[in-house]
Amino acid sequence: MPKEVFGRDFAFLPQRELLSFEEIVRVARAAVACGVEKLRLTGGEPLVRRDVESLVAMLAELRTPDGRPLDIALTTNGSALSHKAAALREAGLTRVTVSLDSLDDSVFRSMNDIEFPVARVLAGIQAAADVGFDRIKVNTVVKRGMNEADIVDIARHFKGTGVIVRFIEFMDVGTTNGWDLADVVPSAEVIERIGAVFPLDPVPPAYPGETATRWRYRDGDGEIGVISSVTQPFCGACTRARISADGQLFTCLFASRGHDVRAFLRGGCSDGELEAFLARLWGVRDDRYSEIRSTGTPGLGGARRVEMSYIGG
Repeated sequence: MPKEVFGRDFAFLPQRELLSFEEIVRVARAAVACGVEKLRLTGGEPLVRRDVESLVAMLAELRTPDGRPLDIALTTNGSALSHKAAALREAGLTRVTVSLDSLDDSVFRSMNDIEFPVARVLAGIQAAADVGFDRIKVNTVVKRGMNEADIVDIARHFKGTGVIVRFIEFMDVGTTNGWDLADVVPSAEVIERIGAVFPLDPVPPAYPGETATRWRYRDGDGEIGVISSVTQPFCGACTRARISADGQLFTCLFASRGHDVRAFLRGGCSDGELEAFLARLWGVRDDRYSEIRSTGTPGLGGARRVEMSYIGG
């Protein structure tokens, strides 16, 4: 969220325009009825939402049609994780993912335009481990000229700890991050850099539509992943929908517009009508931005797209 846009005087949405926890849970319940088994709270930064652990507890009560609990995850910048980890775990959060682009404070702050140090993020990761989270992931966006020199250091830092690092190609999400293809470090280069120091072997996908390609350390000290939506787009296997805080449903991370679920909810729809609405939206989706971009099709660069701070990664 660039400070020149979201400055001190920026007028954020009033509370009434945001989905309530009850509305979020209702949408989630309808999605689960349609086959969704994983829910993720993201942002922006989800830990700034007041009482977010209460939302986690409400979501944790949902079950799949055959009675199984859901996989409930959260992606955070880690700034408040030390304070929230225990409450989130107690509420029923299954997994936590922490964004960390560098172990170097100056690089970290430069890439993320934030005021807190790397040490706070690392403390949050440790706090999550201490309260019993055993499925912790770290997301590292790699940008040419900024942090590609940190790739091996990050892999080394978490190797053997049980924390899985996923290196993500710098993506053209939204229109404010100054994306340029020349800034993309291909995942193949990431694997080459790490493999030269710590030999790696490929790992089969854990489930259909998995976004990360997985690699295991040959010495058995864990694994890493790479997400290659620029150099190896996977639109055809995408299984993710996103709903914003104000109730817009997006069927693609690179979408230019959403679908107004909030109006449908507040218009008095039944649960069955909500389920049918979600199924219909997903059934007609034809999003393939990354695949089109990879062909070099002209004209995409000027398309207005929703910002990642609005619908998450």
